[in-house]
Amino acid sequence: MSNLSKSALRWIVGGLCAFAAARVFVFAAAFPFFNNVDEQAHVDLVVKYAHGSPPRGIESFSHEASVYFAAYSTPEYFVRPEQYGGQFPPPNWLLPREQMEKVFTDEVPYWESRSNHESGEPPLYYSIAGAWFDLGRALGLRGLSSLYWVRFLNVGLVTLLVWLGFVSARSIFPANQFLQLAVPTLLAIWPQTAFYSIQADAFSPICFGIAFVGLATMLQQQRLQIAVAGWTGLAIAGACLVKTSNFPLPLIATAVIIWKILADKKKEHRQSNLLALTVFVLACALPIGVWFFRNHHYFGDLTATASKIELLGWTRKPFADWWSHPLFTTSGLKIFWAGLAASFWRGELVWHLQRLASPYADAFYAFSTGLVILAAGFILLRNRSNLGDQRFILSLSLFSFISIVVFLMLLSISFDFHNCPYPSREFPYLTSGRLLNGAAIPFFVVFAFAIDRFANWVKREWLRWTLLGAIAVFLIVSQVEVNSPAFASQYNFFHRPAIQ
Repeated sequence: MSNLSKSALRWIVGGLCAFAAARVFVFAAAFPFFNNVDEQAHVDLVVKYAHGSPPRGIESFSHEASVYFAAYSTPEYFVRPEQYGGQFPPPNWLLPREQMEKVFTDEVPYWESRSNHESGEPPLYYSIAGAWFDLGRALGLRGLSSLYWVRFLNVGLVTLLVWLGFVSARSIFPANQFLQLAVPTLLAIWPQTAFYSIQADAFSPICFGIAFVGLATMLQQQRLQIAVAGWTGLAIAGACLVKTSNFPLPLIATAVIIWKILADKKKEHRQSNLLALTVFVLACALPIGVWFFRNHHYFGDLTATASKIELLGWTRKPFADWWSHPLFTTSGLKIFWAGLAASFWRGELVWHLQRLASPYADAFYAFSTGLVILAAGFILLRNRSNLGDQRFILSLSLFSFISIVVFLMLLSISFDFHNCPYPSREFPYLTSGRLLNGAAIPFFVVFAFAIDRFANWVKREWLRWTLLGAIAVFLIVSQVEVNSPAFASQYNFFHRPAIQ
């Protein structure tokens, strides 16, 4: 598959986009509401933003969202069928009117009395999802259909993600068609269940994906362009306004750009490059600064996380107590890495209280991710002189992913989680791999690059395509096998009521 025409290449990538869209639509439709990854909290925020009422502090669940929880929730995530005599009851929406009203009387006040711990989450995803929710209602969608309408926003997001992966790879490796196809292929089959749910983690890789295209462009320019620096900075700000876990990304991006400027020996470029760097930093910092100001006004701290931490019951540990954390042991590090790498690939959904996971797939995720990171680091150190500008981009890719890993490690060791169910004192590890989603495109660039270099090293041209094909088949088969129980649910999109 070498020397393809530009038209053929685009058709193949278009096919990958269509495959990714179909995959996300099918699985998002198969999983019922509301899952174990705080989907109630995220739906509540979408509803509030749709009504133009973003939270101004930790707030209770809204009445409208509470009605959705009472009417459309499934017990299948949190309860085993044995607790219902071996078979789950029919959905509440099938109950007679009198029984349905009793359900609302009992359950709606319960939800309205509970605090939404996600109230301080960054606003960008919820603003867009809220507008999308309003559009669905304008089109006549109501009830469960309107909730799935919001989930299906992820169909468009994953399509854009695959295309951004292709654009990134084409920009970085203009003469390597394997990498131009490998990156979007890996993104198209990436089995991350965040795309099957209403949550901000599905939007995170889009924002930094756009930023990554801009950063790749900047790092290949001798004289940085102010316009590119501007929209790239705004895109990185967008990533931070989607998830606070993305805050290491602007620091890494800024550091790599400064490295690039300092490495340029032509003094005539220095002034214009510094101006572009200033524009980049301002474009990134100003939107975040506005959000910080609002948070401080309504929540009392810049990131609006203090109230959430207090609600969850976490407390900060003295610095001297950090070093007793099990992460500083071989077994603890192994537990952390295995859980984080696996959940980055396949997500965190459970079914009947059991993690939707395959031990064989999880072993592959942990081993391959660690191997690729080590191999890429070795290649960058060994081939500093002959990688050209690709050295800066690959370094950015690698450090982007690692920086969020380190951030999650710091959070794990710096808090006492007390009685919180996750993380907990018994499992004091923040292993939510979806928090790494922002660095998805950079990671898969590195992953594809490692495959390509390995094939070059053994001098087997066919091996790169064989490895990519084998990984693709493995990922497709494993995610179908793991997620298949959801298709039998009587609570999902395929069984939704015709009239609501």
